[in-house]
Amino acid sequence: MIRVIGIDPGSVITGYGVVDTDGRRSVLVAHGHIRIKGDDLAGRLGCVFQGVSEVLEQWQPHEMAIEDVFVNRNALSALKLGQARGAAVVAACRFEIPVAEYTPRRVKQSVVGTGAADKIQVQHMIKRLLNLRESLQSDAADALAIALCHAHSRGRDPAVSRLLAARRR
Repeated sequence: MIRVIGIDPGSVITGYGVVDTDGRRSVLVAHGHIRIKGDDLAGRLGCVFQGVSEVLEQWQPHEMAIEDVFVNRNALSALKLGQARGAAVVAACRFEIPVAEYTPRRVKQSVVGTGAADKIQVQHMIKRLLNLRESLQSDAADALAIALCHAHSRGRDPAVSRLLAARRR
């Protein structure tokens, strides 16, 4: 079994989800969120880095999957999201954990079956796929969706396989 952590980066809340997977079956290990504190952007990015580092140290995943940045209407929000994402990726680099990136559309397609799924549909499918009864915080559900997308893609997608092999060298 491979341990995968999914990260849903944010400048206010960063979600994480950890699963153990053999590529066909995945089992929940942990999920949660990191509340980002700080008055300035640098302090907030430091909080993302520190929080993700602590989660990585605690759960010791073999691989990390993270949502790729997308630009919707607000370019400034996309820029802040990209910086939070960068802080999380640097935390993975600190632990020498390979990182795979997935677009929100691909994550939704992988988990729900449609790239246009909403947050409620993603939460519902994560609960079903991981056989959970408890309610999930939306950022943690998104992070688990990212982890499951990676779990399903890692052996089947040649681009992901090449990326992971190159990062392990």
